Amino acid sequence: MTKIAFIFPGQGSQSAGMGKEFAETHDKSKQFLEQADRVLDFQLSQLILEGPQDELTLTYNAQPALLTVGSMIASRLIDEGVTPDFTAGHSLGEYTALVASGVMSFEDGVSVVHKRGLYMNEAVPAGEGAMAAILGLDGQKLKEVTDAITADGFAVQPANLNCPGQIVISGTKAGVEKACVQLKEAGAKRAIPLDVSGPFHSSLMQPAAEKLRAALDEVEMKDASIPVVANVNASVVTDRVDIKGFLVEQLYSPVLWEDSVRTLLDLGVTHFIECGPGKVLSGLVKKIDRSVTVFPVYDEETLQTVIEASKGWS
Repeated sequence: MTKIAFIFPGQGSQSAGMGKEFAETHDKSKQFLEQADRVLDFQLSQLILEGPQDELTLTYNAQPALLTVGSMIASRLIDEGVTPDFTAGHSLGEYTALVASGVMSFEDGVSVVHKRGLYMNEAVPAGEGAMAAILGLDGQKLKEVTDAITADGFAVQPANLNCPGQIVISGTKAGVEKACVQLKEAGAKRAIPLDVSGPFHSSLMQPAAEKLRAALDEVEMKDASIPVVANVNASVVTDRVDIKGFLVEQLYSPVLWEDSVRTLLDLGVTHFIECGPGKVLSGLVKKIDRSVTVFPVYDEETLQTVIEASKGWS
C-alpha cells in the first residue's frame, strides 16, 4: 500500500526564479505570491521570481520565500489528487509542513517565519557565529569533541543530523573553527564551512527563541489534520500545544532529519515528495534508504511526473 510523505526544504534551497512556472500558468499559484506580498507589505514575490539572489538569501527573506513556494507546490499537488499521509520539513521547512497539515494558515505562516528570520538575524551579530558540515564521522564521537570544546568556553554543537556520515555543527566562529580541526584529527573525512549568516540550531539562538515564542502566541494554531514529524525529537505530533513548544525548542536544538525520515519509514511511508526548489532532501532520503521512491517537485515537468506516477499508486 502506498503511503506518501510531503517533505519541505529549509534555507539554502532558495533560488531566484523558483516557482515561476507555476505562477505564470496557474492562477491559484500566483495567489500565494500576492498573499505573501500583502501580509509582509513588501514585494517578496519580486525577490522570489527575479532576485537578486543575495537579497533573497537573507534569512528573513529566504524563510517566507521558501514557505511560499513550498505551500504553492503542496497545494497544487493536493488539488491534483496527490495527498500526503504525513508531512515533515527540514528546519524552516517544518513551518511549510505545518501549513500543509492545516496547523496554521498560509498567511500566518509567512508572517511568523519572516519574524523568525529577523529574530535569528538579530540574535548573533554577523561574523560571530558559524556552521560547518562534517562528513564521515560517527555522531557520538563528534558530540564528544564538540562537548569538550564547549566546556573550554567555545560554544559549538551538532545542529543538523542529516544522514549517515553528514552532520552539521553550529556555534561561535572560534568554536566551529576549533571543532573543524579537531574533528578531522578524530577521523572526519572533510569539514566544510557553510556560507550562512548565523549559528542556527545552537544554544546561541535562545534569545531568538523567546521572541519567537511571543510571536507564536499571536498565531491561531489548530491540531494537525495530517500528522507531522517534528525536528526536535523525530516524533509524530498532531497536538497544537505540543507543536508550538517544539517550534520554539527547534530554534536552538539539533534538526534530527535522519531520525525523522526513519520514523516515516517505520510508519510505512513508501513515497517521499519534496515540495520546493532543488533536490537536497531527496538526496538525503536516498542516502538514508535507497529502496524508497523519492520525487522532487520544483517545476511543471516534475509536478506532472508525480501526477502521472500517482495514477498507478494504490
